[in-house]
This record gives sequence, C-alpha cells and structure tokens, in this order.
Amino acid sequence: MAETKYIFVTGGVSSSLGKGIIAASLAKLLQARGYKTTIQKLDPYINVDPGTLNPYEHGECFVTEDGAETDLDLGHYERFLNVNTSKANNVTTGRIYQSVIEKERRGEFLGKTVQVVPHITNEIKERIQIFGKTGEYDIVITEIGGTVGDIESLPYIEAVRQLKWELGDENALVIHLTLVPYLSAAGELKTKPSQHSIKTLMESGIKADILVCRTEHELGDDIRRKLALFCNVKQEAVIQSIDASTIYDVPNLMLEEGLDTVTLKKLSLPDDTSPNLTQWNEFLQRHKNPKHEVTIGLIGKYVELQDSYKSILESFIHAGARNEVKVNIESIHSEFINDTTIKNKISHLDGVLVAPGFGERGIEGKIDAVRFARENKLPFLGICLGMQMAVIEFSRNVLKLKNANSTEMDPDTVHPIIDLMEEQKNVTDKGGTMRLGSWQCNLKEGSLAEKVYNKPTISERHRHRYEYNSNYAHQLESAGMISSGINPETKLVEIIEIPDHPWFMGVQYHPEYKSTVASPHPLFVAFVKAAKEYSQGKKAASLAQNS
Repeated sequence: MAETKYIFVTGGVSSSLGKGIIAASLAKLLQARGYKTTIQKLDPYINVDPGTLNPYEHGECFVTEDGAETDLDLGHYERFLNVNTSKANNVTTGRIYQSVIEKERRGEFLGKTVQVVPHITNEIKERIQIFGKTGEYDIVITEIGGTVGDIESLPYIEAVRQLKWELGDENALVIHLTLVPYLSAAGELKTKPSQHSIKTLMESGIKADILVCRTEHELGDDIRRKLALFCNVKQEAVIQSIDASTIYDVPNLMLEEGLDTVTLKKLSLPDDTSPNLTQWNEFLQRHKNPKHEVTIGLIGKYVELQDSYKSILESFIHAGARNEVKVNIESIHSEFINDTTIKNKISHLDGVLVAPGFGERGIEGKIDAVRFARENKLPFLGICLGMQMAVIEFSRNVLKLKNANSTEMDPDTVHPIIDLMEEQKNVTDKGGTMRLGSWQCNLKEGSLAEKVYNKPTISERHRHRYEYNSNYAHQLESAGMISSGINPETKLVEIIEIPDHPWFMGVQYHPEYKSTVASPHPLFVAFVKAAKEYSQGKKAASLAQNS
C-alpha cells in the first residue's frame, strides 16, 4: 500500500482569504486526476464545535451525515468533491483539550506532567493522521484555521512542524496562502506583508513549499521572482489566486497556475494524467450562460452576514445551473416585514424561502411572509424554522387558532402547534444535543414531495429541537395542509405541503447541506423550476393585458 501524502494549508496577513476554497479546489484537481483525496479543518477556537456559536459570529453551522456540527468550510469540501465529510473532518481546540484531559483523568499518561508539547501536539497529530491510517486515501489535505502568528494557532503549527519532519519532504508539504495588496496611491502591488507572514511561519520552524497569493491584480514575473526570492520558494511555486467572479472558477484558475502539478512534483507522485473536469465545466457553462432569470426572496434573521446562509445560497447556484436560470437572491430581514411593508418587499418576487433560525426575534415577519406566499400562490419553501412558521401561519389564519405558536417562542401558548421534541425535554446541555445528522423519511404517494424526489424514501440531515405537534395533524390535514413526509422510526412529520397551491412545501430538515455541484438537491431544483414557471406566467399575463 502506498504511503498517504499530507498537505497542510496555512494562512497569513489576513483572515477570510479563502483557505477553504483553495484547499477544496486543489482537492478537486487531485480528485479529477484519480487520486483519492479528503480534506479536514482544524479550528483553533476553544468551543468543542461551532454548534453554540451565533451565525453572526462564525457564519452557518454545517451538519454532516453522522451528525457533527462543523465549520462551514466542510460545506465547500462536500460541494466541490461530492463526497460526504464526517466528525473526523473538523477538529477544534476544545475537542483536542477535552480528549487530552479525559485521558489524563483516566490515568493514561502514567503520572507524567501533561503539557502542550508533547501531549496536545500528539493529539493533534493523531487527528490529522486518522484518514491516512485507514488506507482509503492517497492524499489528505488539512486546513489550519486562523492566521499564522495567532496565539491560539501555535499548537497546530508546532504539530505540523513535527509531522512534516517525521513524514519527510516527499510525504508532506505546506501551502501558505497570503495577501498581496494593491496600493492605488502608489499604483503597485506590495510583497512586504507576504514576506513578514512567511518570516513568522519560518520562526515556528516551518518552510512553505508553495505560496498562493490572493490578489486583485495580475502578478507579473518581477513580483513572482521577488516573492520567490524573499519567501524562500521556487518561482514555479508562487501561485496567483486572483479574484474570481465565482468560487467555482477557482479550480480552473489553479489548474492554469499549475498548483496541482507543483503539488504532485513535490510529493513525488505521478503527473501523467490531466484532470477530468468535464462535468465541472458543464456546470460552469450553464451557470454563466443562463436562459432565464428569477428573483427569490430569502427571508431570514441573519441576512446581514451572507455566510449565515452559505449552503442555501450555494444550493440556489447549483439548482439555477441545472435549470439554466440565473437566481437573484433578495435578502429580506424578517424583523422589517409587517402589514405595511410586506407588499412592497415581496409582491415582485418569483418565490419565497423562509430560512432556518432560532429564537423569537423576527418570527412574526416570517409568518407574514408565509401568509403572503400562500394567499398569492407564490412558490414557497420553508426550511426547518421556516417549515414551522408555515404550520403556525396556517393554523392561525385557516384553522383560526388565534394564539397558535411554538413553545420555543411562547412556552404557555394554548395551541402548541410546534412543540419541544419528547427526547429533548430533559436535555440541559446546549452543545451537540439537538436532533442531528441523517434521518430517513417516507414520502406520501402522489404528493409533491414524492414527485420532487422521484422515490418513496429519502434521507436528509437535521438540526432542531422542536417539532410539528402531531396532535393537530387531523385538523391541519382536513383544512388542506397535508403531511407528506413522515419519519418511520419516530413518526415525526418531516414535510408539509398544500396541494391546493402551485408549489408550497415546508421541510423540517436542511436540504441545503446535501446539494453539490455534481448533485444539485432535487428540492432546490424543483423550487427554482417553479419560480421560473411563475415568472414566465407573470410575463405572459402582462403581455396579454397590454395587447
């Protein structure tokens, strides 16, 4: 069995340069050459996982098939590679220290003083090599969160130094992502920040093998030579990462720069095949050359930070390409929707998606948005909390249960249409205790859901504590809101829809977590198609009226 190769991706100068996209793009190129590749993310914060973090703080929390609450970069990994990630793909400082402390309590260190070196660094090295030891992968890419020089990143950098020394230069390499800013006043690109970043990395005992430079302008040969000289890398290993119109251009840009070629050469791996990016480029072709255009309103509570709904936004890109439609997303803050503003904010849209979320803030605006979509026959999709708001809206305005609510918002509501799941009632810890990961769902024969998925049973990922209260199921069904998806094990209602509506569906799970470039999620594909048909219907009606 060939020895697994390891690639470490570090960052410098600034955060948010796109280490995850570079890691995913390189992985895509290596995968397209036939190498079995996976990616993991090491996050230096002390939270055990990002599940308890506010979306404003860290963007969306991505959920894997096996129920891990992880960093949003794992969503990029899955979307690019079309391969599921797991708990092992995301490790935090909190998880590392928790594991070491538990070992110490069990007496596994034989009375030794437990220290950052070697105990914490050994734990990090073990996590990094989990995939390599399975024999399933040729290459493991590890993205180190944060920026070189951060205090919290030091144990990870030290672990990489040790591992690179242990594995040898042919089995491990370091890619350093840095920023080459352009000073408009001087009219030139500046390399000094990158030089300092590399110097900081070298002070930690690590020499970068490849330098990837984020830039707004082309790097000329002079700049590349200067970076190579002062950053101690070969000129062929100075890779330009110029701003792209879409993240899905980055694999092709990295291919043009030869990132995969340099990587394989340094790892002493065969470079005798070209990456097969046919399917990827077909997607890009459809994405960049749409034949139609729709506008969909994203009704949410965290719209100020787009990363809060990252997987939803990317799912619309995948579904748009499949339908050859440009999907314009109009982010609408639910707090600012009320009786006087709703028509102005929503009437021009071709579809409405009410997004997931937690807590009471902005809830009434979401309910108003659902009502507008339902009454005006506007294509509607509700995800998680969005599905729950659809059930509450229907209960209030169709069943006339005036005070219908969720016990999350009103614990004393006389009509708990949405209630705390039975197994959640004695839960006190907030972290990692929701209903998480993949669960099965049986679809009702002849329903919209069954038509969308084109099969009787599906499996989708969850992240919630509250559920549809089945005590109200008969009333809701009699009034026209059917339960079209039921979990066979728990009997929980997973999907609701209104047959007497062109396209109205709410789902308790998160379909956005499973949408990829190669496999756009059928629910988003169907929703975008419905929005396209609605838009075309509006245009036809307008032409008929004016003729």
